[in-house]
Amino acid sequence: MELPANPPTAELIKASKRFDTGVLALSDVSLSIGSGEFVTLLGPSGCGKSTILRLLAGLEIPSAGIVHVPTEYGAQQYATAFVFQEPTLMPWASVFHNVWLPLRLQGFSRSHSRARVEAALKSVGLEDFAQAFPRQLSGGMKMRVSIARALITEPKILLMDEPFAALDDLSRHRLNNDLLHWQQERSIATLFVTHNIAEAVFLSSRVLVMGARPGRIVQERAIDEPYPRASTFRDSERFSNHCRALASALAQPTTLGKDS
Repeated sequence: MELPANPPTAELIKASKRFDTGVLALSDVSLSIGSGEFVTLLGPSGCGKSTILRLLAGLEIPSAGIVHVPTEYGAQQYATAFVFQEPTLMPWASVFHNVWLPLRLQGFSRSHSRARVEAALKSVGLEDFAQAFPRQLSGGMKMRVSIARALITEPKILLMDEPFAALDDLSRHRLNNDLLHWQQERSIATLFVTHNIAEAVFLSSRVLVMGARPGRIVQERAIDEPYPRASTFRDSERFSNHCRALASALAQPTTLGKDS
């Protein structure tokens, strides 16, 4: 497998994961993510994509192999931040309080954190919704709150598990464009999970195609398109070629498994 151009910010080395139920979710997976790189995991349901994120986040322990991630960073900063498929907001709390949560858990007061919360909300276009509650927001706005909460700790690694899967196409495209702006501006190493081939091509510097359970990486494709990426990239022949190649990789028996 090709190594990232930058020194690895996070990596798995021959990592496997067998759950207590006996299910072997991952088998001998190795991957590296360089500083500022955007890498996407693409594969069928149940192939272990989310398990890889959970290993890197420290939410699961590998049954075999090694996980390398930064363990210490700094005050008001986390080495990793996780954005789930659902926004996982506290419904009883305002947008401000939801974004403040990671800093509050570290012991930082509201007054001490106010400027950073306000800056995070402004960066995602929600500066006028600080006192709103999640029930008053659209699905796309809720996801923006979730992303602001992740970015406020200035993580070195951003882990995202199908964050836009439930959104309409227009909201999804807007958030794809904005996500690249936020990620490139901060140079955050990002590992993104999706089932959407077009989304993977638009966002990524590399796409890792996974095979069916037990999950393993069966193909890697570099998306050699410079950043920042304009929306016109989606209409180009280069974009179509990448999409066709990844669709072909997903159609291979080693990817789909015997029951597909």
